[in-house]
Amino acid sequence: MTEKRRYTTMAVNTGGRHGISRLVDGSFEVDVAMPKEMGGPGEAVNPEQLFALGWSACFHSALERHKKTFGAEGESKVGVEIGLNTDPEFGGFKLVANIEVGIEGLSLTEVQEIANQAHGDCAYSKATRGNIDSKVTAIETFFIEDVNN
Repeated sequence: MTEKRRYTTMAVNTGGRHGISRLVDGSFEVDVAMPKEMGGPGEAVNPEQLFALGWSACFHSALERHKKTFGAEGESKVGVEIGLNTDPEFGGFKLVANIEVGIEGLSLTEVQEIANQAHGDCAYSKATRGNIDSKVTAIETFFIEDVNN
């Protein structure tokens, strides 16, 4: 099979972690700020949050494909936690990821199997494989976002 480009997008940032990021097609613009935990004002989103949003959407699409193959019909959710850790080996920082997957009506073993398959072909997972330490975990707590509410 020959590789074929299906989509291209471009984002532009001015000001780095204290600036504005926007898509060149004009469909999205966001203020960016350093998180409070790193000494910033925390008054806007940060790159790690944007990365988590994108990866969770991409992973969930891959999960939906594998759910169909498995015959699973329950509602599913994907939570992606991105950490920014210091990098003792190379200096600076490095990203780490924890991916949590819940699917209604399946055992944790079944959810883990489907989640592992999704991790195998999610574009974000492929792009980060070998570069970002990531862990995929099936969870019983279905409503992931309720953890912080």
